[in-house]
Amino acid sequence: MSRVSIIIPMYNEARHIARTLFAAQHSADAAGVECELIVVDNGSSDQGPQIARQFGAQVLEMPGLLIGALRNRGAEVATGQWLAFIDADIEMPEDWLTHLLKLESADVADVFGLDLHTPAQAPWYATAWQRRTSRPLRHNVQVVDWLPSANLLMRRSWFDDVGGFNETLRTGEDKDFTLRQRAKGARLLSVNENVALHWGYEMNWREWMGKEMWRQGSHLQLLRTHGMSLRLLRFPLLSIAAWIIDFMAISALLDGFPHHAALMMMLTVLPALGLSLRQSARHHDVGLTLQLWGLHWVRLHLAGAAFILSLCRWNARRPARG
Repeated sequence: MSRVSIIIPMYNEARHIARTLFAAQHSADAAGVECELIVVDNGSSDQGPQIARQFGAQVLEMPGLLIGALRNRGAEVATGQWLAFIDADIEMPEDWLTHLLKLESADVADVFGLDLHTPAQAPWYATAWQRRTSRPLRHNVQVVDWLPSANLLMRRSWFDDVGGFNETLRTGEDKDFTLRQRAKGARLLSVNENVALHWGYEMNWREWMGKEMWRQGSHLQLLRTHGMSLRLLRFPLLSIAAWIIDFMAISALLDGFPHHAALMMMLTVLPALGLSLRQSARHHDVGLTLQLWGLHWVRLHLAGAAFILSLCRWNARRPARG
């Protein structure tokens, strides 16, 4: 009988961990596979570890580690032929494992991930930001270059072949991990025939901006790991250019040239519009396009600030967040 080890990094997720564990176990039962639940706790101060134990999970106490190290520690004690990595705030659908194991048996791909949706009560900016990476339901599967680690499923051998997650990355460890798997020949498949729910959505603007600032801080580390490439450099350079243009526009405005300032500001608005159009075109939703336009403009500036800060504080470390 197949056995899947489900590894869940966690930090102060008492609100969500019961739902996450229940759904994961239910999916394994529906697929008819043995399930091993492993929660790797990063030093939570809430009741998350106790709740996880009540649901039958093995809880590893690992305070102070980065997110890649948490996932690796879980994999070290895992005994399944299959490894699944999910975040502590993700609710997997009932047919998650059933569907993906069928795809694997059909030799469609090697590493799988489901698209994410937000619950109905999520604010508009959290929903719009989630939708930018999802596809319309008519596009059931898609081979991709990399997968996010909110949920991943693979045979143990694909984890071992690349030596696990990079333990030095504060964020972006999922992109690094699956890019290395792809370089080894793994076929990565994004599936949205069934979707997972992301309950850890941003509940206010401050949280959304803080998360984006944190995510964008990984660019310098990815460049050092994978070498200089246009793919990894284009967004940091674009974001730094946005800051420079904004500074020039403010200077022009203060010098009494408002028309010049307006033209310069357009140079930062247009890239955000381009990103919005590219991500929303498949949804045919003008409202989503406008929402993403504003969000991408903010993200451009956050990314520039994060990249500069990472240059200044290269050795800074912070607790990982499941």
